[in-house]
Amino acid sequence: MLLPIDFLMLAVAGWLLLGVAGLALPSHSAWFGRMLFPLGALISLGVGLVGVGFSGESAQVAILAIGLPDLPFHLRLDSLSALFVTLLGLAGGGIGWFASGYFRPGKGQDGLRLLCLEYHLFLASMLLVLLADDAYAFMVVWELMALSSYFLVTSEHEDPEIRRAGFLYLLMAHVGAVSLLLCFGVMQGGEIGNLGGNLAGNHSGNLGTYTFSAMRHARMTPFWASTAFLLALFGFGAKAGLVPLHVWLPEAHPAAPAPVSALMSGVMLKTAIYGLLRVTFDLLHVRFAWWGILALGLGLVTALYGVLFAAVQSDMKRLLAWSSIENIGVLLAGFGLTLIFATDGKGALAALALTAMFYHALNHAFFKGLLFTGAGAVLHATGERNMDRLGGLMRWMPWTAWLTLVGALAIAGLPPLNGFVSEWLLLQAFLLTPGLSQPSLNMVIPVAAASVALAAALAAYVMVKFFGVTFLGVARSDSVQHAHEASWRERAGMLWLATGCILLGLFPTQVIAWLAPAVRMLSGHALAQSPSWFLLAPVDAERASYAPLVFFAVVLATLLGVFLWVRSVYHGRVRRADPWDCGYPEQDARMQDSAEGFGQPIRQIFSSFMQVDRETPDPFERHPRYSGESRDMIWGLVYRPIATLVAWASSQAGRLQHGRIQWYLIYSFATLIFLLVFVAR
Repeated sequence: MLLPIDFLMLAVAGWLLLGVAGLALPSHSAWFGRMLFPLGALISLGVGLVGVGFSGESAQVAILAIGLPDLPFHLRLDSLSALFVTLLGLAGGGIGWFASGYFRPGKGQDGLRLLCLEYHLFLASMLLVLLADDAYAFMVVWELMALSSYFLVTSEHEDPEIRRAGFLYLLMAHVGAVSLLLCFGVMQGGEIGNLGGNLAGNHSGNLGTYTFSAMRHARMTPFWASTAFLLALFGFGAKAGLVPLHVWLPEAHPAAPAPVSALMSGVMLKTAIYGLLRVTFDLLHVRFAWWGILALGLGLVTALYGVLFAAVQSDMKRLLAWSSIENIGVLLAGFGLTLIFATDGKGALAALALTAMFYHALNHAFFKGLLFTGAGAVLHATGERNMDRLGGLMRWMPWTAWLTLVGALAIAGLPPLNGFVSEWLLLQAFLLTPGLSQPSLNMVIPVAAASVALAAALAAYVMVKFFGVTFLGVARSDSVQHAHEASWRERAGMLWLATGCILLGLFPTQVIAWLAPAVRMLSGHALAQSPSWFLLAPVDAERASYAPLVFFAVVLATLLGVFLWVRSVYHGRVRRADPWDCGYPEQDARMQDSAEGFGQPIRQIFSSFMQVDRETPDPFERHPRYSGESRDMIWGLVYRPIATLVAWASSQAGRLQHGRIQWYLIYSFATLIFLLVFVAR
């Protein structure tokens, strides 16, 4: 009888076979959309169902006969990995259906065969990251995930900006990977110490197996445990887009094709969250309160920084990329709050914060995947990413508009959709906090709660701008008037993701019950059962409760009542008239709000946090235009000096290259003498 982990291995093999099969087809073949990408989407849905059905009572392990002779790949499926496997499968299934309609043979698709291979290799590598149970396997598949996503980001490499974005992404990915390698090395050192190995006097002794199982039983000093945590926070933070390690994300997401952007934002960023949870709560046996304070502070800074820059963007995909940074900040804030509660002995509140974090990770996979696919459908139909050249698309693309509206309302945190549930749970964890053992934290927590609320309010502002400027009003360019609706495959993928946003919002008690094994595994506690299946009460129904089905029924009844009342009063008559035009009889597209104008107040208020370049019109211009660009100050303050220093060091090191073999032999001889003297001592 096949176990769930065996089915997941079959899924990996299936994705790899689809990728190889794509190489055998010509780029103009229609089989990519008809068979390969739909089959990949079906495999993704199967992976999601395996994750949903995993009981979580006992972990399942497997050893693959690949790797180095003494270092085979160890795999493990437990409650934590099953949760993220579900996220990958269910969100990846909808994105895969969208991809089957998005990646069409035609102009600019000469690399469709390689793209098919890289896409399915990307899916397989993410699944293996979630299952890896030793440091060697984890790093191999982690790098495979980075390389496959790099080639997907640079699939349209003819554009120099895309090549630049891909290089930046690959550079940050490898910087993070080095940090993770050092993190596992530190934990491996703890394992060696636990085994009693002596590196100085026993060079042939047992140097450990690099398995996570051995690391779980290692006992590390507080210093080395903190070192491992900081390295993990840096390494996984670089992959997740944590400020100030976020600079690659606003560049790579807009450069990638829409389905790839959806996978990277909705799923790949969560593998970094998974890794941080795995190291902190599973592999390290000690935790300290200052870890949580650091993570909470970085999360809040990331959330506010991301949402501010999202508010001033005019590019659809760049706006959504900055929004992903904001949501990663919310997740990290939940992670930090969990650590604070866990180290302070507040197990029930730690379970609440962790549940909110898990729920938001699931939610973000669905609504951000939906928004990126919606932006991709618009880009496919109009060829435009600049919202100032769009507008009125609801007339030409009603399916895309309504489905994108579901994602916009969900990410804005409006009930009864899924975004509200996770943000409400996180705010409850902040608001229900009793007195903590450290007095300073009692002052920090309310400020943190206010920061989360501010980020949520600004996220709603951003979504009003995104949807309103893109889909409402009148067309701002001729490209909009030639737009076409998304194909049925694209609409099917978006409909799947929108359905997930609705169901996750309407049935939170069932979802929280399913999350309970993973929450209990990491925190040792789980949320108390709700008094009824439709009422969500995280602590006590008398203090705070939420009934999404009741709320939804009241909203529907109100809308239906208003509709029937209007119909009965006006007897079905419709009167059409021009809207109030402020006394100006000539109305055109330039008289409606633009993306630049919408973001101007945020740019003005928070100009000290960004580098702003404005171009204001002359008072006498007959067709005045306003334009502004907000650039990330961290790039100039942090990364440009580092790049200058590296370039200088490289030029100095280049002087050693004289092109003469005699000098190279002298360098080698001097190095050999130095090493012999060093070893002799």
